[in-house]
Amino acid sequence: QVQVLVESGGGSVQSGGSLILSCISHEPGYTSYCMGWFRQAPGKESEGVASLDRYGTTTYADSVKGRFMIDRDGAANTLYLHMNSLKPEDTASYYCAVELSRVCGRWAERREPHKYLELWGQGTLVTVSS
Repeated sequence: QVQVLVESGGGSVQSGGSLILSCISHEPGYTSYCMGWFRQAPGKESEGVASLDRYGTTTYADSVKGRFMIDRDGAANTLYLHMNSLKPEDTASYYCAVELSRVCGRWAERREPHKYLELWGQGTLVTVSS
């Protein structure tokens, strides 16, 4: 089965470090909709991280504001999450997701955001050590 959304860029870093996550969409049309990231730590419920709509409007969870930045390369059908000043509490699997709407709902600020999303990838693991 072909995965439509494929994440990469996860890894292990020390506290204060940086990573860039990438998400390639094999369905080019998805980059015209709301796309974003959510995460799930072991034993915890999922939580929104960031979203970006087709007009460039971004939304971030309070826990990542000022540290993470979401952007998109439409020509490459790729979504990015630039993560700086990483903390151990950022340790989680990160999932790229699509909401089939031109404007994003507020799922990036909510728990269990997948309830509002139509599609997500298999995730990429980020581990931050203290």
